[in-house]
Amino acid sequence: MEDAKVEIDDGKDETVVPDTMYHNIRKKIAPFVMSFGFRIFGVILIIVDIVLVIVDFSLPGKTREVGDALEAVSLTISFFFLIDVLLRVYVEGFKVYFSSKLNIIDACVVVVTLVVTIVYTFTSLSGASLIPRVVTFLRSLRIIILVRVFRLAAQKKELEKVTRRMVSENKRRYQKDGFDLDLTYVTDRVIAMSFPSSGKQSFYRNPIKEVVRFLDTKHEDHYKVYNMCSEKGYDPQLFHYRVERVFIDDHNVPSLDDFYDCAENSLSLRDMLKYTASVREWMAAHPTNIIAIHCKGGKGRTGTMVCTWLIDSDQFESAQDSLEYFGERRTDKSQSSKFQGVETPSQSRYVGYYEVMKTKFNRQLPPPKALRIKSFRIHSIAGVGKGDGSDFKVKIIVKKDLVLQCVCAKQENCRVSDTRSCHTDSLVSRLTTFLVFPDIGSNAVVISLQNGPVVEGDVKVMFDSSAVSTFLYTEENYTIYGLPKGYEDVPFYFWFNTSFISDNRLFLAREELDNPHKPKTWDLYKEDFGVTVLFSEP
Repeated sequence: MEDAKVEIDDGKDETVVPDTMYHNIRKKIAPFVMSFGFRIFGVILIIVDIVLVIVDFSLPGKTREVGDALEAVSLTISFFFLIDVLLRVYVEGFKVYFSSKLNIIDACVVVVTLVVTIVYTFTSLSGASLIPRVVTFLRSLRIIILVRVFRLAAQKKELEKVTRRMVSENKRRYQKDGFDLDLTYVTDRVIAMSFPSSGKQSFYRNPIKEVVRFLDTKHEDHYKVYNMCSEKGYDPQLFHYRVERVFIDDHNVPSLDDFYDCAENSLSLRDMLKYTASVREWMAAHPTNIIAIHCKGGKGRTGTMVCTWLIDSDQFESAQDSLEYFGERRTDKSQSSKFQGVETPSQSRYVGYYEVMKTKFNRQLPPPKALRIKSFRIHSIAGVGKGDGSDFKVKIIVKKDLVLQCVCAKQENCRVSDTRSCHTDSLVSRLTTFLVFPDIGSNAVVISLQNGPVVEGDVKVMFDSSAVSTFLYTEENYTIYGLPKGYEDVPFYFWFNTSFISDNRLFLAREELDNPHKPKTWDLYKEDFGVTVLFSEP
């Protein structure tokens, strides 16, 4: 823990802000001035102002009343933008605001258009016959307001800034030295960040050119980027070809048998070992070498692999400590208390697996173990779907191959001891029969498999439900029927590795299942909800 905290750049301006009324007011109004809604409102007003100018010029014979109304609205908009500029100068500070050429031009445009609008609005047209050339000049000068089209560019920049901050939520950002990026120094040599984006995605995520500029400025020739996204990449030339990919599906864990091959996305402990070996080699090459790791949001997959490295490099002995530390570093608690660490239980479980591989197996894969899946026991099932397990569809996936899929159809006039028949997809290689026994006494359902599949290594189990999520209104309250889908488009799922199974049994509590782990689902999944998997020797 102590080693991991040495000389970490928090990315915050270290200038001490005095505790004065001026600065306290600035701190309070800053979130409003820099909010997404305020910036959107500004863009809308620019468009409205341009429309007003066009209408004004296209109606030379308009009535006095119409003219007064147009001029009043336009003048109000002009004053709004003057206030907008003044507020931004107040919030950002005079020197910071006017350090940008775009801001200087923007402020000049606002002031000039306001002056022209005031002159045009309060010039009496009744004297036009006396000084027609002056009035004509003032009318033509009114076209300057069309320069507000330029303000769209200025507003776009501000809108991008607040949108990126909104999307990154309260993740710790790097906001100094001219940078504003969703990027965190987890340690002095490990960076976690969101996806370096281009095109439309750069509007709300880290612009890749800014990420390149940051890394080239701060760590020239001494950085390597690890892309954890299976779904998208970018030209590695931008980062001087110092890019490696680990193909991990969103809300899943390291997913390739071949570290450099994206053809398959099945979970593999082998990939975690290859990844840490790659990082060790890079870090050992030079004492100032650093790594920058990202997925899409720079949280789940990124955190999984950051924590794996923290354990591998002896900065943490415990997987739990490394996970807590990553969440602490990635979360900006000055913005919100929302946790921005690794949340998906399967990802945390695999960090724990790596801890065992390092400490017990000396960075080697554990001895392989083949097991046959006998049954699933779903605890505290009342209120989950139809409450008897008959609505479940179960998929068992090994190395991206579907080794079993069964749909347990509900039968009429069922009894606790009744056997409910199920059928499997004809494409599934192994024909298996499910026996479903509702256990009324213990509020559980046992799904027993005959000729269950033999699995080895990394296994993914997914539970889907045929029950549609609906609300039924009664005089007392609303009742939920069915199961809402979450990650992976299923109600719940989980990963495990057979080498870590003890006594042919695996129990996963509610907080250890992917999707039910979220507190917002706990009205549906009760405290005792969980799944027990029973195995037998092949």
